[in-house]
This record gives sequence, structure tokens and C-alpha cells, in this order.
Amino acid sequence: MDAPVLPHATPDPAVMAELAAHAALGAAPPSEHAWLARHGERRTWPAGFLIARKDQNVGELYIVFSGRVVVRVDRGLGPQKILEIDGGGLSGRLPFSRMSTSPGDVVMEVETDGLLIDAKWHPEMVRECPVSVGRMVHAMLDRARTFKVGDLQQEKLVSLGKLAAGLAHELNNPASAAARSAKRLQEGLRGAEEAAMAVGAARLTDAQWAAIGRVRAHCAEAPPPLTSLERADREDALATWLAAHGADERCAAPLAETAITVAALDEIAAAVPAAALNPALRWISAGCTVRAISSEIEMAASRIYDLVNSVKGFTFMDHAPTTEPVDIRRGIHDTLTMLGGKTRAKGVELAVRFADDLPRALAVGAELNQVWMNLIDNALDAVPAGGHVTVTARRDGECVLVHVEDDGPGIPPAALGRIFDPFFTTKEVGKGTGLGLDIVRRIVQRHEGSVNVASEPGKTRFEVLLPAAP
Repeated sequence: MDAPVLPHATPDPAVMAELAAHAALGAAPPSEHAWLARHGERRTWPAGFLIARKDQNVGELYIVFSGRVVVRVDRGLGPQKILEIDGGGLSGRLPFSRMSTSPGDVVMEVETDGLLIDAKWHPEMVRECPVSVGRMVHAMLDRARTFKVGDLQQEKLVSLGKLAAGLAHELNNPASAAARSAKRLQEGLRGAEEAAMAVGAARLTDAQWAAIGRVRAHCAEAPPPLTSLERADREDALATWLAAHGADERCAAPLAETAITVAALDEIAAAVPAAALNPALRWISAGCTVRAISSEIEMAASRIYDLVNSVKGFTFMDHAPTTEPVDIRRGIHDTLTMLGGKTRAKGVELAVRFADDLPRALAVGAELNQVWMNLIDNALDAVPAGGHVTVTARRDGECVLVHVEDDGPGIPPAALGRIFDPFFTTKEVGKGTGLGLDIVRRIVQRHEGSVNVASEPGKTRFEVLLPAAP
């Protein structure tokens, strides 16, 4: 063991003056300033000087007189500035701190002046400098609070990114379908107008118009359920009929998507003059096409509306962030909607089972949905392509019990005890912040509930227990 370095015999007056002007320690008595000056080493560090890298031991206290020290932490989204310490602040190892290693890279951002005190003097410092140590403890608590807020903000950004990515993926298909259908609708309307003018020029009788109307009404009926092969045979049969009657064979495809039969076409062929048959069939076909396209647009718009409602439900954007009875079913379904693209991309078979007597949970809905998002998203990450994820919820006495289970490889036994620790992750670098399960644990505990995990190869189950609403 190295012998301790002896302190200076007399304090440096210049250092004493700098300590007296220090924002954090200036109010301490001169005797404490003298002790710090005698046990510290006055230094000037160049810009870019690295105090410690992430996970390195920090063994010195830095009393910053001027300049700036910054702490940058990489939680999966690249290094982010979490803490900034200017002149008058404190950095490095503080008394009573349980931090043995640095949470990120600590670096002098500009040229910095300060006093360096080795952590081996901390026990004596606690005895000799109670006022200064008290100020250091306050600084340590402020620093811990800053890191905690940064952690929460980072996890919120990660969750927001997942939500935005899932929503963008889900909205893309119906929005593209609506855009394509709107373009086709313009073409269909032009065709319908041209066909209507041609039919109008045929000067048909009321009986002939009635015959056309009866056939055209079939466009509104649901077509018979057919396989792809049966649908192709039906289109061929209609095309053959049209060719035999000198009509436009391009009408076969839209007519095949309706309930119109060859018998119905025979009826209209018998009712109208031969010269009016092709215009009449084109008009019927165009009407069926426009009706089908409008239905596609309606379906796409409804899908977008449902997705927006799911986002509103997931975020509880129209609710105050207060505890209230929350429908677990709705929250989990909204979460699954947000993760639908990821589920389909991996071909995961996802099963959801809710008990008939499932009560509402007493919770803040938006926070609870963050729990489901993290647990289900982790399960989707864990399973291989074509894997299985099961979500179940039931009553358990006066509580709601939710299970999220997957058939992935399981969590290694050595990692199982640390799975809820902040910054601990079993995912690859850049794919996990190590904060998701810590957030889950804290949210559930804040709701007076509990969260547990059991894992073995081929089966991992997270269990969330929450108080039920009375």
C-alpha cells in the first residue's frame, strides 16, 4: 500500500482567496479553506483534458475555479451532454458518493483551473471540513437529480422514437392506398362521364333504363367469396361473353369484382338495342369501378382514423396525468397497434387473452402504456422470426395481473438479477439504452404494484401486479 502523500505545510494564499470566492464552498469558514488548500493541488488543465472515460474509476475531487467540465453519456443514441459544471462547481469523486465509476466521459470543455484533492483524504475531510462537505453532499444530490432527469428524458425520447416509427409504418400503407385510389377515382369518373354521354345518346326507353338499373344495382352487392383461381375463371367467363357480344373486354375485370353474373348480362343484352349494349356495359362497369374505389378510400381513411385514435388512447393526450381507473384492454390493444409493423416484419404470432371479469387498474394511463410498450417491445426483440409472444391479463384478488411471455432464448442466469438495473442491457450495443426495464420498475412501484421476471431457455415471463380500481 502506498504511503499517503503529506499535505502542504502552509496553505497557498492565492488558493485560499479562490476558495473564498468559490460559489459552492465560499461560505465555509477560513479554517476549512486552509485545510482544502493544504491537501489539494492547484492545477490548470487544457481544453479536451479527459478526467475519466465511461466506467473508469474516479479517485479525485475537482474544485473548479474557472472553465467548464462536461459529462457526456451514450445511452444508445450517441454521446449526449448530461451535465455541465462551470467555475464555482464541483466534479469528480465527492464525499459519501456511492459512484465508483464514471457514468460517462468527463472532459474539460475549455481550459480549466481548479484544485485537485485525492479521495483518500475524504475521511479526514469529513471530520475537519463539515460545512464544505455538507455543500458537497448538496452538489452530489443535485448531480444525481440531474442524471435521473436525463435518464427519464432519454427514455421518453426512445419511447417517442418507437411510437413515431410504429405510427409512420402503420400510416404509410393506408395513406398510400388512399392516394392511389384518389388518382384512380379521377380516371374512373372521366370514364363514367364518357360512358354516360354515350348511353344518353342511345335514347333508351324507360323499360330499357329499368333493365340497366337492375343490373347496375348488383354493383352495391358483396361479390361471392372466391379463391384466386375461381376469380380468374369468373373474369375469363365475363371476358368471353363480352367478346361474343362485341363489347369492350376491359369491362370484365371491374365486373368480376361485383355480384354481376353472366345471366344478368344476358338480361341486359335482351333488353337494349345491340348498338346501345357496349355503352350501357361501359357505364355499368365505370359505376362499379367508382363505387369500389370510393370504398377503398373509405377503408383507408377509417384505418388512419383508427390509428390516430390508438395514438390518442396510448398517450392519453386528452387526459390529465392523474390516477384514475384505466382500461387495461384498451391500453394493451393500442400498444399492439403501435407495434403492429414490427410484429408483422418479424412474422411473430401474437396472442392476447383477457379474462371476462378483468377489472380496471388504478393508474396514470399514459405511464401504464409505457410499461406495456417496453415489455412487449422487448419480447418482440427477444423472439426469433416466427416466434410467439403472449399477453394475458386477469384479476388476482384486489389486483390486476398482467403477463408478457415470449419463447425467445431466455435471459442468462448471471444477468437475471441485474435486469432491472439502470443502464444494464443484454441487447447489442446501440440497440438498447438499459433504461426501459428500470423505467418499468419505477412506474409500477409508483403505482404501488410489483414487477417480476422468470426466465429459462425458450420461455421468459414478466409479471406485473397492479392495484385494481374500486
